[in-house]
Amino acid sequence: MLREAAASARSQPVASTVTVLMVIGMILAVMLTTGRTVGAEQQVLGTLDSAGTRSIIIRAEQGAGVTAAVLERIGGIEGIEWAGAFSPAQDATNTAIIDGNRVPVRYAYGTHLARLGIPDRAHDGDLAWASPTALEQLGLPDVAGGITLAGGASIGIAGPLTVPEELRDFEPLVLAPRADPADPVGIVVIVSDRPERVAPVSAAVLSVLGADDPGKVTVQTSEALATLRSLIQKQLGSFSRGLVLALLALMGALVAILLYGLVMMRRKDFGRRRALGATRGLIMTLLLMQTALLAAAGILIGTGIAVIVLLVSGDPLPGGVFVSALATLALATTMVAALIPALIASRREPIRELRVP
Repeated sequence: MLREAAASARSQPVASTVTVLMVIGMILAVMLTTGRTVGAEQQVLGTLDSAGTRSIIIRAEQGAGVTAAVLERIGGIEGIEWAGAFSPAQDATNTAIIDGNRVPVRYAYGTHLARLGIPDRAHDGDLAWASPTALEQLGLPDVAGGITLAGGASIGIAGPLTVPEELRDFEPLVLAPRADPADPVGIVVIVSDRPERVAPVSAAVLSVLGADDPGKVTVQTSEALATLRSLIQKQLGSFSRGLVLALLALMGALVAILLYGLVMMRRKDFGRRRALGATRGLIMTLLLMQTALLAAAGILIGTGIAVIVLLVSGDPLPGGVFVSALATLALATTMVAALIPALIASRREPIRELRVP
């Protein structure tokens, strides 16, 4: 059947070429309009996400009564991807440089500090990890040496620190991990698993914060960015869906008209096949397979051209999921459009079609 469908497609080069060109045109139209929009949408949403749409920062002033034990209480809150607590900052200098640059140092609390490049086993407070910016200001580019706190305590630098987006505002950043839950903390950072959960997670965390003086606690969230993200996603998504549906409907109508004309031109061929014993199901399958082959060729060619155009123009690609979904919809649309012409072809009466005038 597949070989017969391919031979049938080759026997009508004009109709087959027009069908392939229509599919290519539809794929190009969608990829270069909606596909470009989807790629830009993903890029914008990725930028918003990287800017911290999921972060919650709680600042506790001295005397607020917030301790590192808060991490145990918020551990059971659903929707939290990561949480960490940090002590108020202390100035520190390079032990080997008298009157060197002062860099803020904080003790860090939490069981998932590996996100920052700190080994989970390091909880003594006698070793610190510093960001590249902090290492440069301390004069420790080789990550070898120690620092002295304003109170006189000495801490060794164990390695470089990975600074995630939600902690970039605290640069230069030097963290010394500790594990005492009774220690007071000045900053609690929470990252929700989804932007839309920022508001409920914030409320839940505040309810178990355990502050002695809530008036000395402030909350900074990215709820405005999360709302903006949702609006962008909704508006761009609605535009993209409408345009794709319109283009698919137009292509389906054109394919149906073309195939109907093809069936009318080949009605005697279908009549002969019926006279030779071909069933209606066989005729329908043959025409549908022919259409599927032509659509597949058009989808592959159109997708390849569109990807090349987007790469050359520097536009973001829409992603594999979008391309796969578009290919599936295009193939399904052409198959649905071919159903009525295939049904008409299968119902040609052999006696009437083979009658000689």
